[in-house]
Amino acid sequence: MKPKRLLNEAELLDYALKTLGGRAVSAGELREKLRLRAERKADVDAVLAKVREYGYLNDNQFAETYAARRKENQGFGKARVLRDLRARRVSPTVAEKAVTTAFEGADETQLIEQFLARKFRKTPLSEVLAEPKGLASVYRKLRLAGYSSGASLRVLKKHSRDGEALDALEAAGDPPDDSPPE
Repeated sequence: MKPKRLLNEAELLDYALKTLGGRAVSAGELREKLRLRAERKADVDAVLAKVREYGYLNDNQFAETYAARRKENQGFGKARVLRDLRARRVSPTVAEKAVTTAFEGADETQLIEQFLARKFRKTPLSEVLAEPKGLASVYRKLRLAGYSSGASLRVLKKHSRDGEALDALEAAGDPPDDSPPE
C-alpha cells in the first residue's frame, strides 16, 4: 500500500472539512486524522482552531447527539454510551455531562425491557431464559450493552423461572471494569 501524501495547511483544512462532511467526529478523532496527514504538526492546531471558529467542530454538541442516539437507536445503557464516547476521544467531563443529560429521567428497567424486546423479536425470551446457558448469555448481553448488574438481574428474575441460575449469576458478581458506579 502506497503511503498517503502529506498535506500543507490549506490542504489539511480541505481534508478536515471533507472529513466532517462525511460523518460527525469528535475533536480528538479529527486531531488524530489530521496528525497522520499533516506535513507540519503545527498546522494541526491551526486547522482545528479554524474549523471550531467556523462552527463545524463542537465536542459538547457531538457528545450530546451521540449519547441521545446511542440510547434511542441502539438501546444502550449509560455505561456503554460513556465507554463509547471515551473511545471516540471525547473528554471525560464532556462525556459524563452528555450521558447524564441523555439519561436524565430514564428508567433503566424500562430501557432493559425495550432492549430485550428488540433483541429477542423472533425467539421468545422465555425460551432463551429456560436454559442456564441462555440466561447467562442474556445477562452478558445486558452488561455489555451498559446496563447495571442489579437492574439486569431484576428484569431477568421477572422473565425467568430459573431462580437458582440467577442466584449463581448474582453471586458470581461482575469483574471490575472501568465503567463509573451507578
